[in-house]
Amino acid sequence: MTRPENDPTVMDCVLELLTENGFDGMANCMEILMNEAMRQERSAFIGAGPYQRSESRHGYANGFKPKKMDTRAGRIDLKIPQVRGLDEEDERFYPKSLTQGPRGERALTLAVAEAYVQGVSTRKVAAITQKLCGLDITSTQVSRAAALLDEELDTWRNRAIGETRYLTVDAKYVKVRHSGSVIDVAVLIAIGVMANGKRSILGVSVALSEAETHWRDFFESLQKRGLHGVELISSDKHSGLIAAIAARFPTVPWQRCQFHLQQNAQAHVPKIAMKEPVVRSIRAIFNAKNRANAEKLLKDTVTEYEKDAPDLAT
Repeated sequence: MTRPENDPTVMDCVLELLTENGFDGMANCMEILMNEAMRQERSAFIGAGPYQRSESRHGYANGFKPKKMDTRAGRIDLKIPQVRGLDEEDERFYPKSLTQGPRGERALTLAVAEAYVQGVSTRKVAAITQKLCGLDITSTQVSRAAALLDEELDTWRNRAIGETRYLTVDAKYVKVRHSGSVIDVAVLIAIGVMANGKRSILGVSVALSEAETHWRDFFESLQKRGLHGVELISSDKHSGLIAAIAARFPTVPWQRCQFHLQQNAQAHVPKIAMKEPVVRSIRAIFNAKNRANAEKLLKDTVTEYEKDAPDLAT
């Protein structure tokens, strides 16, 4: 079907709105463009436009489903195209333009949730959002956004792990509000290198301290999620952590992580001017191409500093 010459195009409508209303017409422009993009996407998915015949047709247009969306330009009314006549094994249709478009709004939702988690009241978050973005977000929506963040985190925390060749663990102390007081807690972190060489944060857990019992519980939770095949564990030399590693991974070799080894080594450097050369020497050992080269560099470094920094050399 050919469009009559006097039939206005989508861009004609958009330009007319902008000409008449300026920036006040942005929401309507966005609405028109989004709806047209989704219609075109459905035609591409089906393999035929409206009223067109095609042997390669993939389903049939089945009207539209209304949806309201809050954007930074204002609230818009979307008409989400529907598709019928697909086989069970066929991919379902959902406009990518709709999932890609609201990234800013999804980011805003996460920011709202993060502000709430950090202790900003729901009413203040709603007021700030209205001031900055022109979006009317109620305190209930803020709480719901925080709940969605919790759901995302729970899903990530409980995901399956699988075979992990190398495991690095550490803790970071942060301040949290607990029972009306601010206290220091330990955030236990585990990072793994998978069989395919990719690195991933396997899990985090908030504990009162780095006591053995907390590390042991953390390791047990990782193993219940499928952690196995560990060939080497690296960490600092905290006594509670070392005891927990021995209890949960009794046959896995352990070594002090490079960062902590380097930091501890600098404590044995007697002169400030020597610190930078020592760091370069240690990094060269860590980055050696093979074991033989690393052992040679280590021997040379010991020889170089055994007179001026005997504690470091030993």
